[in-house]
This record gives sequence, structure tokens and C-alpha cells, in this order.
Amino acid sequence: MAMAAFRRSCAGFSAMPADRLLGPGGQAGRAGDWQTICAASARVAAGDGPARAFFETWFRPIRVISETKPGGFFTGYFEPTLRGARTRGGAFAVPLYRRPPDLGDTRVRPFLDRAAIDKGALAGKGLELLWADDAIDVFFLHVQGSGRIVMADGTTVRLGYAGDNGHRYVPIGRILVERNVLKAEEVSLQSIREWLRANPSAATQVMQSNPRYIFFRVFEGEGPVGSAGVPLTPGRSLAVDPAHAPMGIPVWIDTTWPGPGNRPLRRLMIAQDTGAAIKGPGRGDVFWGAGAQAEEWAGAMKQPGLAVLLVPTAALPGP
Repeated sequence: MAMAAFRRSCAGFSAMPADRLLGPGGQAGRAGDWQTICAASARVAAGDGPARAFFETWFRPIRVISETKPGGFFTGYFEPTLRGARTRGGAFAVPLYRRPPDLGDTRVRPFLDRAAIDKGALAGKGLELLWADDAIDVFFLHVQGSGRIVMADGTTVRLGYAGDNGHRYVPIGRILVERNVLKAEEVSLQSIREWLRANPSAATQVMQSNPRYIFFRVFEGEGPVGSAGVPLTPGRSLAVDPAHAPMGIPVWIDTTWPGPGNRPLRRLMIAQDTGAAIKGPGRGDVFWGAGAQAEEWAGAMKQPGLAVLLVPTAALPGP
């Protein structure tokens, strides 16, 4: 599956000038190196053996060293499923907004924060894409960045990231730890959601402690689509910090599965997405797909481990 995920990234490399340097200081070589590798990947036979031989032939590892310690830290994300309607009515009262036309460059001037939008700052402007029935589910949809909305007639609408308000991401799990509501080791998507549902009078204020707000678009076909512009592959696509790892680069991770047991998780991933909370070398966010199992893994994943970038052999200095 890593080969299939890698091939999806080849369209991005093919669109670049061949002499474009990739990665910090050009450590990942030039786009032309990747274009050659992508051409070779199209000739690789199916199966794990040929795929492994391909990556071992064309790439060499560079261990990622973080600013404080060797290795990395891995979390997970998934594609949530919500209930929704095309018009407001009954329980369907929580809006899912499209990108406002006056959003502007939020890196220069942040847009309205979550509290202002929740209180109706965008209401009545025709920006509502759909309506959901649960504010907590919508909050986690914002955290994940994309999702599936199941309508009353059984059809499904897929929403993807279309922009954000430019405010920094504040993990509300950290807020709950600071308030002595949860212990650091207890924080997970599941424990946070359980607390929010058990404390409805405080839930809104806690969620608004994260001022970042996501705008969505409807998309057709395979997805969700990551920051690299290609559909994500469950269990093989990785969100990274693009300041340290270029989109499309293979990343070997050596960590453990989320949950009890510390079972080894060692596999090749492809960097195909980014995230507001994914900052620094060695930081990765594993995309687990959709469904209950994906949600369980994503919600529980807080794993230390080792991250290794694979760069083209041609990019490394000679002997």
C-alpha cells in the first residue's frame, strides 16, 4: 500500500521544475531526482517484495533528530461521520460553513475566532453548506479537517478542508489538564468527548478555548484529500511539518500501536498532509481512515518513536 500511496504523490513532483530543491537545504534532492524515481515506480510489479526492493534501490535513510531528543512523536487522525441536513430544522441547528469570500490572508490578519463564529457572526450570509445535529461532533470535525455527513435519505456528503481563520490551534485536552479535570496520561479523543458530553454547561466555553475554526468544501470522488492535493491512504498517509519534510517523501516510522500492549508498529508512510498541531522534526500524524476502528486508533494514539526520512540516493553526497 505504501507504493500506491507514493505513486499518488508523483503528480506533484512531475509538475515541479526539475532543478527545484526539496527539503531543508535541499537535503531531499531535486524534483528531477523524484521524477526519475516516479517513472521507475510505474514499472514495479505488484506485491510487497518488488515494492520493498524499489524503495531500497532508490532511497537512503536520514534519521530525524528533533530539537530536544532523537526520534519522534506520533498521533493519529481519522475521517469522522456526522449526521446532517441541507436545511436548518429540528435537531439540525449547527452550521458547517464554506470559506467566506472576505477571508483574506489569515497569516497577515486572522479572521473571526471560534467564539465569534459560534455566536453567529457569519449567520445569514449564505455561507452554510450543511447543518449538523451535534456541536461536539462538529468541533471534532474541525479538529480532523474533513469528514462524511450522512443525510436523512441515506446519502453521504463528503466535506474537505477549504481554509481556516488563521488563529493558532489550542488542544483542549491541554486545557482540561491545566484545570485538573484530566491527567495528561488520560487525554484522548474519547476521554475529551466523554467529559464534554458529561459537562454540557462548560463544554461550549472549553471548545471555544481553541480559537481555530475550519471552513469546508464539498468534494466528490476518493478522499479525503490532504495538503499535498492527493487522496489519503488509510494507514499509509502521514501528516508532517513541511518545514522539515517535503510533501511526498517516504517516512519510515518505528513506534507502537495505540492502546495497551506496546505492539510494534513499523511501516513505511508517505508524507501527504499537514496539520496545525504537527510542528517540528520527527512529528507525525497517522491517517487511519474512516469508521469505528479508525476513530479508536486515532483517538488513542500518543506514541513516541523513531522517524526516518527516505531521500533519493542521488541526493546524497558521494564517498
